[in-house]
Amino acid sequence: MQIRFYDEVDDALLKFAVIISKANGKFVFCKHKERDTYEVPGGHREMNEDIFETAKRELNEETGAVDFDITPICVYSVTAKDNFDGEETFGMLYYADIRTFEEIHSEIEKIIITDTLPLKWTYPLIQPELLKKAHEKGFI
Repeated sequence: MQIRFYDEVDDALLKFAVIISKANGKFVFCKHKERDTYEVPGGHREMNEDIFETAKRELNEETGAVDFDITPICVYSVTAKDNFDGEETFGMLYYADIRTFEEIHSEIEKIIITDTLPLKWTYPLIQPELLKKAHEKGFI
């Protein structure tokens, strides 16, 4: 698996939005109902949806965030044999500071708000690298 970072790419290439999030200075992670792991909020872009709108929608759906500031960090890509037939796929990485939550009505079972990173990641080869890049760029 290879992860790359870019300042920008053609908007049409962006398939995902991933949002590293904090609330009151602590990380916000999601646990999907069908998994026993934690992940950074995010998801797929819907047809004709602006990638920034994708990020806001996914953040709300997966964490219940209703009042937040959200900022783009950079573009990332993943190339893996078992992912999209080995093609390089692109996503936009964001940072969000969440002030207010509402009840979650999605595939997410719960969120955790914590000072520490999860031990069991849903995407252990990707998510820690995204957090590392956000740290390098001064977001966390």
